[in-house]
Amino acid sequence: MIRTRSLILALFVLLGAALAFGPATAQTPPADASLASPSHYLANHLAKMRDHLQGIATAVPALPRYFQGVGESFRRLAGDGGGLAIVLGFVVCLAAGGVVEWLFRRATAGARARRRAMAIRHLADRLIQFGVAAVLDLGAVVIFALGAAVALIAQKWPGPIQEAAMALLVALVWLRLANALLVVLLRPAADRELAAFDLEAATARFWQRHLAAFIGWFAFGWALIVAARVLGMPRDGLLLFAYLMGIGLVVIALLIIWRRKPDQPDMATPTDGETTRAATGRYAGRGLASLAAIVFWLLWAIGAMPTFWFLTAAVGLPLAIGAARRGARHLLRPVPQADGTPGAPAVIAVFVEQGLRAALIVGAIWILLWGWNLDVGSLAAQDDALTRLVRGGLHALIILLVADLAWSLLKALADNTLARAKVTAGVDADEARKRARIRTLLPIGRNIAAIVLLVMAGLMALAALGVEIGPLIASAGVVGVAVGFGCQTVVRDIISGMFYMLDDAFRVGEYIQSGNYKGVVESFSLRSVKLRHQRGALYTIPFGALGAVQNMSRDWVIVKDVIGITYDSDVDKAKKLIKQIGLELAKDPDLGPNIMQPLKMQGIEQFGEYAINIRMKMMTKPGEQFVIRRRANAMIKKAFDENGIHFAFPTVQLAGGGDTNNVAAAAAAQQALKPATPAA
Repeated sequence: MIRTRSLILALFVLLGAALAFGPATAQTPPADASLASPSHYLANHLAKMRDHLQGIATAVPALPRYFQGVGESFRRLAGDGGGLAIVLGFVVCLAAGGVVEWLFRRATAGARARRRAMAIRHLADRLIQFGVAAVLDLGAVVIFALGAAVALIAQKWPGPIQEAAMALLVALVWLRLANALLVVLLRPAADRELAAFDLEAATARFWQRHLAAFIGWFAFGWALIVAARVLGMPRDGLLLFAYLMGIGLVVIALLIIWRRKPDQPDMATPTDGETTRAATGRYAGRGLASLAAIVFWLLWAIGAMPTFWFLTAAVGLPLAIGAARRGARHLLRPVPQADGTPGAPAVIAVFVEQGLRAALIVGAIWILLWGWNLDVGSLAAQDDALTRLVRGGLHALIILLVADLAWSLLKALADNTLARAKVTAGVDADEARKRARIRTLLPIGRNIAAIVLLVMAGLMALAALGVEIGPLIASAGVVGVAVGFGCQTVVRDIISGMFYMLDDAFRVGEYIQSGNYKGVVESFSLRSVKLRHQRGALYTIPFGALGAVQNMSRDWVIVKDVIGITYDSDVDKAKKLIKQIGLELAKDPDLGPNIMQPLKMQGIEQFGEYAINIRMKMMTKPGEQFVIRRRANAMIKKAFDENGIHFAFPTVQLAGGGDTNNVAAAAAAQQALKPATPAA
């Protein structure tokens, strides 16, 4: 599933290009096949653009007359002295909506106070607060719209005037809804913890004001155009008026592009070479953005709508996906725990992020179809090669979106499970073993799921594009058999690894030994295991070469030692001392929890040539026996010395016929035992 996002966007661009130049002309095929050539298509569009521009040019000198006609139509419909009454009636409608909104805010004041007082300890708390704030703020605007609409419907105005007033009210509601939504998402004034974007307060205020201005200009421009249309303005005048209003949108866009945000450095005062390069890059980026805004307006003005909608979707889609991803990740970020450690990422964050991306891509396709006046039903009824390719591209895009969403959810679930499966202090042995098994099996299962999902999505996408996958599957089977014969060792390693996992022979973090290899299991792949030796060496061993495995970290360990004491020592006393040492070790706060059966003496093992060999035994948790045994040996040595019990060791006694000979022999033996003195 690598680079899935780039693949989906590339498929979307190709699909948009195919829709732009294919089915749009295929809906009404000409009788002569020669007329369907690209040159005829281009000439036809150029002729339409020329006629469009000529109509706009003729409307320029007549625009004042058109506005005068709109005014006369309004006065005629309003009657004598009715214009002021209509304006006052519209103000009364807005006042009615404001009163209803005030009552709603008064009734929900307690809910707002409780929301602000709620502490955020979990992600659910933040989502609840965000949802309550959104419902209350957006709900207030909806209540205002309902109250004003009811008051407006009650007015006895002529139909065109009432339609124009309704358009103005809708524009006002659009502006207020957009502003409320921006406040909910950006939180420029307060509640920065609930903001959907990680922005400074001044930057959030900048974007909230400028985006609200852009949306408000667009909404009221649309309302004025609707009002002019219902009051009798001709189509050419409406188009010219709309293009003039569009210049205002371009101006607002240029202000957004070129005004310095509070969190950005001033481009006019670079301080060093790196800052100069950064300023140059910002200038270039803003210049391209400004050019794009002007080009969009020009495409709209000359009537090149297929290209306009295609570029709108192609440019706006990556920006919208990036903004949605940033907002989802920040709003759904994990809440730090009580000790300050970061929490685990939530699966809902991945679901929301991927779901928003899929929804934006589907929405962009819908915008293209709507903007090009394409009928999905007519596309499905056609059966030419390009139409089949477009339908297949749509199906393949949906398949890839679903597969990408499924993989993201599986990966998020696996990562969260692995994060929770880390061994921490205070976890009992059973839970630690369970977590170790999860850390062992889950990465392998995740890799297998990725491969299966990738193959299935690829085959389904190819089938949707019209490719016969039956021969591909058959060929893959033949190739698989050939690869199986040629790579028997690899296949054996993979199958052996599967059986090792099923048998639960070892887990991540356990110490194992197989032949000449031993160490701590660090990780797995499909065909090998990595062992970290205690001296630092890392072994990568194929499963097929692993053979019998000795697991030294499972359940418990029996430690047995034999020590020799002299024949004149008190064996019973030694037994009591060893038992007492075992009880003391079991009570030790550090070592005691790791001792399953305390140290005790099992009895006399054998009578040696110079010592009585006694046997000791204890049971500990795996991996802890070395520390406990070293501590026990030190305590035994000290206790035996204090109680007159001596450890046996070999001695040499010499005997002879006379004292002189004995002394001479002893001196010779002592001299022989001394190391040779090196020559000066």
